[in-house]
Amino acid sequence: MLNLDTHMVVALLEGDLTEEERTAVLSHRLSISSIVNWELARLVQLGRLEMDLALDRFKDFHRSLVVFPITLEIAVQSTRLDFQSDPADELIAATSIVHQLPLLTRDRRIRKSRLIRLVG
Repeated sequence: MLNLDTHMVVALLEGDLTEEERTAVLSHRLSISSIVNWELARLVQLGRLEMDLALDRFKDFHRSLVVFPITLEIAVQSTRLDFQSDPADELIAATSIVHQLPLLTRDRRIRKSRLIRLVG
């Protein structure tokens, strides 16, 4: 299984993956932290993302994902990272650590972490 951050979900839906990212996505079952749902909705609300989250295409994609809730263990792990970022990114990273999943991200802060198993 492969965990995606919010921007990778957007890149996947918009067809904006690199060849390496596409290969990783196609060869794994995909998961997200539940905070990704909030981030997507917020990006749409702020006008930074044009996506209809109510469309069948998005709903079908979303049903194919494993969505991990933010548990106490994930919340605590998010305070023990070796980088600081916005809370959503920290929760996404902590989700990968707690569930022992590689994370697909382009975020430079997260990619510098020694605690998170990354793809690419």
